[in-house]
Amino acid sequence: MSLELPAVAPAVTAELVASLSPRLRKRLDAGVAKLASRPAVQEGDTVRITVDDEGSELELRAPDGVVATVADIRCGCLLSPDCLHRAAAASAAPVADPATAPPPPPDATTAAPPSDGVTAVQVPDGATATPGTERAATPRAGASESGGVPDSGRAVPKDRAPAAEDSATPAQHTAAEAVFAAAAAVLDAGTDGSGAVLQAELLRAAHTARLAGLPRAATAVVAVVTALRAARAADPAFRLAELVTALSETLYVAHRVRSATGPELAGLRGTVRQPYTPDGSLRLYGLFSEPVLTASGYAGAVTWTADADGRLYTVSDVAPGGAGRAAGAADRAVRIGDTALTHRELARAGLAVSGATVSPTGRLGAGAGVRAVRASGAGWRDEPLERLWAVPAAEQVARILSGGPDLLFLEVTPTGVVRGAAGDALLADCDGLPLRLTAAHDHPSLPHRDNLRLLAAVHGRRLRVVARLMAAPDARAQLLATEHPTIAGSRVDLGLDRLQHADLPSPAAAGVVPASPEAPLHLLRRRVEQAASGGRRVLAFPGNTAADVHRLHRHGLATAGDILDALLAAAAERTRDAFGRLLPADPGRFARAWLTAARYADEVDRVLCAAAWGG
Repeated sequence: MSLELPAVAPAVTAELVASLSPRLRKRLDAGVAKLASRPAVQEGDTVRITVDDEGSELELRAPDGVVATVADIRCGCLLSPDCLHRAAAASAAPVADPATAPPPPPDATTAAPPSDGVTAVQVPDGATATPGTERAATPRAGASESGGVPDSGRAVPKDRAPAAEDSATPAQHTAAEAVFAAAAAVLDAGTDGSGAVLQAELLRAAHTARLAGLPRAATAVVAVVTALRAARAADPAFRLAELVTALSETLYVAHRVRSATGPELAGLRGTVRQPYTPDGSLRLYGLFSEPVLTASGYAGAVTWTADADGRLYTVSDVAPGGAGRAAGAADRAVRIGDTALTHRELARAGLAVSGATVSPTGRLGAGAGVRAVRASGAGWRDEPLERLWAVPAAEQVARILSGGPDLLFLEVTPTGVVRGAAGDALLADCDGLPLRLTAAHDHPSLPHRDNLRLLAAVHGRRLRVVARLMAAPDARAQLLATEHPTIAGSRVDLGLDRLQHADLPSPAAAGVVPASPEAPLHLLRRRVEQAASGGRRVLAFPGNTAADVHRLHRHGLATAGDILDALLAAAAERTRDAFGRLLPADPGRFARAWLTAARYADEVDRVLCAAAWGG
């Protein structure tokens, strides 16, 4: 089945899987794999799949691009509605962003518990979502992102924002416990053991969290499910680091929300929609445009602009779709005001906006009262954009690590190619700082990686570039846009434009640099990733683990050594009953030890990242 299925709301998948008998749940993973080989067609907002040789059809209706209710998945086989096909289709389809799912009815609860005794948590009647502070919602061109959908842009007056409660509600405590337990079960089983049934438990927990007013937790859970599916399908775009990040975020939010208060609690709760506030009239200058392609089934483009003071704004067009939409979105008209500019044109032109509404992350709203017309643009070496490159790199990194936009504006000189386990990287000199520039996306339909290889020929030429910071022990960033190597005043959006050999100078003798040895912290990071991939049992195998702990201590990372020792002990711990029989492992204890290790490694990476950039 080459046809892309529409995204399915988490609650729909959870309910369909919960309704299966124990016998059918054991066959669910095989049913998902079998469904992938069946022919499918799309007619309007309906996808039809032929599920058997008798011609029985399964229908998925997605009026707004999302399958929102169980009734939107119908099967024509003889066993319907008690067949396996509906649950298999929901489990095979991308997971819809919880923010795009329809609001539940006032007395909504989560799906009924499975009949084999696995308990599903219900939310008490009357539980409502409590808005708090939002997470950064600007879509990026990474498979790990859940892929947001542009909001209406309706302004919300600041003085009408609801006040955060002092502590989590009982419903939020219950939902957080369900999320933590479901994520801990996945961490215990690993990717191979986290089939469709465990994924449905996660989605049920996400639905519970959404009903209880914890949209940040719900979004994190969906990211875990999306990464698990990519791993189990051997998707080339899967990155183990993205699964680790999603699991860490899920466990952290579920753990902290139960004891947090005040502003911290508001941030842990998150918000379903971005609050847009009026920002008057804006004069914007295009910087570059990048494609968005997420593993959760969303695609499009985001164009970055700046005003005369250097503040960044984005115009996005992200909707359900695949690689084709990501590659073609740059030629769509931007959805703001009456302008006919495409994203590709806006990246090099300007925009005059009146009645603007802006989210906290700088995303421009597209409400009915917003007016926008084309204006002249500016070059990267002309005012006002030139001031973006005047800020020292260390100051830019410090701003990003403090929660600002994650873009870097750098002047670099390519010096060679780095061969590493994660693929090739362009080595460059940035005012004496050795810098590694990597591709922002690996999908073959996007030109990031091909362009990066060609830029290796631009050895010794100084270029201005825009890159996205990567929190790593060395200076590293994803390359997004660059000045054209040979055409003065021109620039290249590396995710949308394709460089040609004829556009480049004759290749200079750019050396191939071997990857430098990893810092000792990788000993802890490796164990964190092994657990996320292989489960608790991988770390429980007997072996000479003391050497890793001692090496961390020798290099001054005593805390890392102690955390690794505690992680390995939690993985291997098994108690016995009065008769000497082994009792089941405690996935909660292991999850807490793993979360400590993951959070510590992330924080050390942030500190080393700032130091590597001269901070």
